[in-house]
Amino acid sequence: MNTIDEHIQKDQSEIQSAKEQGDAAKVRHLTDELHSLEEYKEHHPEDKHDPNALELFCDANPDEPECLVYDD
Repeated sequence: MNTIDEHIQKDQSEIQSAKEQGDAAKVRHLTDELHSLEEYKEHHPEDKHDPNALELFCDANPDEPECLVYDD
């Protein structure tokens, strides 16, 4: 994906397809991912890039050790 908006649209269409196929596990996974993307977009309205999994995790959990940034 090039932008977060494209990723959101892709997830929405894939959720619909998974619902039609009866794939509950895929629906759950994509719904969680979509929620994270929408939250990220809400927190960073000026940022249009498609965030990776670590960026989504750190946006939701900034105090986790993986997300801490130290200035020397």
